[in-house]
Amino acid sequence: MGRKRTIHLNLPVHMKARVRSSGTYYYYFDGSKEIALGSDYLLAVRKWADLEGGSAAYKNVTDITFRFVAERYVQKELFKKAPRTQKDYLRDIENLYKFFDKPPVAIDKIEPHMIAQYRDWRKVTHSTQELAIFSAIWNWSREQGFTSKANPTVGIKRNRAKGRDAYITDEMFTAVYENADQPLRDAMDFAHLAGQRPADSLKFKETDIRDGALWVTQGKTGTKLRIQIVGELEQLILRIKARKSQIPKIRNLALIVNEKGQPLTYAALDARFGKARDAAGIEAKDFQFRDLRAKAATEVEDQSGMDAAQGLLGHANASMTNHYVRQRMGKLVQPTK
Repeated sequence: MGRKRTIHLNLPVHMKARVRSSGTYYYYFDGSKEIALGSDYLLAVRKWADLEGGSAAYKNVTDITFRFVAERYVQKELFKKAPRTQKDYLRDIENLYKFFDKPPVAIDKIEPHMIAQYRDWRKVTHSTQELAIFSAIWNWSREQGFTSKANPTVGIKRNRAKGRDAYITDEMFTAVYENADQPLRDAMDFAHLAGQRPADSLKFKETDIRDGALWVTQGKTGTKLRIQIVGELEQLILRIKARKSQIPKIRNLALIVNEKGQPLTYAALDARFGKARDAAGIEAKDFQFRDLRAKAATEVEDQSGMDAAQGLLGHANASMTNHYVRQRMGKLVQPTK
């Protein structure tokens, strides 16, 4: 039996990490040889899951701990989700390990009061998302026969946060827009007119334009939409295509591109937006790029009603859209006279 791990405690069994000056590299160790998994943590865990798929190392295991079940969940279920969701889950599972794996806790020993202790220990509102993942892992473990106990998260209060209520006025939008470079202006216009999440806005390609509409598959929910290409959105797409045609040599199908014609990354968008916002004298807490989705929804609701806003955002029910819009600006009403 190998030595007990003292560092990189978040890594699943048989996975190792080495920190070099050029970054952290991951390996799979099967007891006799190492297999390189690369430096990308998410891809490394995916390769680990593939390698563990045929492993017999866990047959006849009697000590079923939370970590054991969580690692099996990662191995079997995690990679069915969107890439961003995978990264979020891996990060949040690390926090769950800090409580339920120090020392290791048998899954059948976890009681509801321990869930409340975790909530109070974490304090932050993000613990609500972490406990949602715990709940998903638990329900999966019941399906697999690892436990027959009821889900201990049921009925336990969460650390709740008030949703963002910032509304981006036209003046704020213009102030940042005037300090933005052209790629950022394209991204801001797209987010405002199409009303989609930042990650989805950056993924739009020319091939998504079909039959006079922009075809959308939302990354978070998988919801499919077709946004009619009319009015200002039509003018925006024509402007983007004209700009791209002036970039020599490089040809890319992405609609939101940088000065070299390459797709604008989320990190680049964030950095450019932060710089333009600072130049406009607006604080980060008052204007985040994602707020443009709420601005779009609020304007559509004012002009065409809640059903239209719900359709643009791709929400499953009107109550979600109602909360999303109302908390930002409030309903536009008429005076008594």
